[in-house]
Amino acid sequence: MTRRLLRAMTELSSRKFVSRLTGSFAKSAFSRRLIPRFAATYRIAVEEAEKRLEEYGTLNEFFTRRLKPGSRPIDEAVDTLVSPVDARITACGPIRDGLLLQIKGQDYTLDELLNGSPRTRQYRHGYYWVLYLSPTDYHRIHSPCAGEIVETEHVPGKVYPVNEFGLTFMRRVLSRNERLVTYIRHEGGELAVVKVGALNVSSIRYVEPLPARLGRGDELAYFEFGSTVVLLTEDGTVEPRTDLKAGDTVRMGHRLGTLARK
Repeated sequence: MTRRLLRAMTELSSRKFVSRLTGSFAKSAFSRRLIPRFAATYRIAVEEAEKRLEEYGTLNEFFTRRLKPGSRPIDEAVDTLVSPVDARITACGPIRDGLLLQIKGQDYTLDELLNGSPRTRQYRHGYYWVLYLSPTDYHRIHSPCAGEIVETEHVPGKVYPVNEFGLTFMRRVLSRNERLVTYIRHEGGELAVVKVGALNVSSIRYVEPLPARLGRGDELAYFEFGSTVVLLTEDGTVEPRTDLKAGDTVRMGHRLGTLARK
């Protein structure tokens, strides 16, 4: 009964207008006074931030902060695939005949996650990582490899929470929420960076101007409040690290695996 009630309450609160209201407040001057408390509550490493706390005009500006140069070293090994974000790994593993298996007890299909894109067939036996960003984390998203952006797609949807509760008890959250998908062509193939919106995330935004080509670790986009990135690689294009598992944390620039060359 309690679970059903929580699910119903989440359904009611997962309307876009709720996130818009939250986002409007976070972008207002009134939110500025909450920055120190927010930073303390979530134990954010404020010394890494590009600016001092008092220099941020709104809570949203602080949340989408850049970091001081050198705060996130990028793995420099040849053909390295790096984490695009600071995150906890919710799930990772091989894609089996178009299925992402057992993400908090639920299976997802590539077709639903990628909104029926014809590119889906290239990923049917690839590899995936689900990377959850909590409010504590740095919320800019970077390119996991050097390459060319070959396609982007915005998929409208809900804004259900993508935390432990949302992924476990809500139905197929990753494929029902709003998503921004970026396909990047690298020397060994292609990968997809799927940015998933969430409760109280007012938007997912690309950096401006969005470059046609990206270096490994270059800025790609950012979340306005916490969410999730699903990283997908094409069939046979990556040798993933075998020591990473669900529950581990990674930082942007950490090695996730090694990309193959064609």
